[in-house]
Amino acid sequence: PLPDDDDDVDDDITSTKNKNKNNKNRPAWSDEWKAAGLGAQLIDDDTSQIIDGNLLFVQMGFGVDQHGDDATKAATRAVRNAIEFNSIPGVMKAIPGGRKEMLIHVKLGIPAIDDDDDDDSLCRVKKKTMPIDVLQVAKVFPYGKLLPIDVVVGGLSFPTGRVVPELGDDNDLAVCVAACVSIGYNSKSSSSSSGDDDDDSS
Repeated sequence: PLPDDDDDVDDDITSTKNKNKNNKNRPAWSDEWKAAGLGAQLIDDDTSQIIDGNLLFVQMGFGVDQHGDDATKAATRAVRNAIEFNSIPGVMKAIPGGRKEMLIHVKLGIPAIDDDDDDDSLCRVKKKTMPIDVLQVAKVFPYGKLLPIDVVVGGLSFPTGRVVPELGDDNDLAVCVAACVSIGYNSKSSSSSSGDDDDDSS
C-alpha cells in the first residue's frame, strides 16, 4: 500500500524515478487510490518482470471522447471499460505473492494522425498516433505492477457532425481508443514472495 503522508509518497516516486532513467515523470496516483492507500507500482522495462507463460486474464475495452479530440481521455475510459466490470478473486489467489506480484500489461490502439501518410490509390497508411499521456492512464490501476504501456496505431477517429465549443470542440472529431489489459505473473520474481500472500478477495 502507498503511504498516507504526501512527503513519503513523493519520496517513493523519486526513488522509483531514479531506478529508471527512461521514465522521468512518474505519476502521482489518483486521489481515489491515494485516499484508499492504493496505487499500482510502475516498474521498469525489465526482462525479469514479464508475464513468462503465466498469463491469467485478458480483457478488451473501448473508450470514446466525443469532444476535445483527447486521446488520453479516451484511453483512460478504454482501460476502465476493460477492468471495471470484472471480479477476479480466483486469479488473485493463483498469483504467488497475491496482488502485490500481479503484473499488468496494457496495449492501446490509438487513432493515427495525418503526418507521414503513404498515399496510394486504395488507402492511406498512417504511421503516427495521436498524442497520449500514458502516465494518466497508469493512474487507473489500484494495485499490481504495471509494465510499460504499449501504444500502437489503432482505434478510430470519426466526425460526429456537431461542434460544441463549450465542451472544448474546435471541430467535430471524436476519438475512439481500444485497450487490451492482460494480467499474470513472473514465476521467478514471484517465487520469493509466495510466502507473503495478501488476503485478496477482488
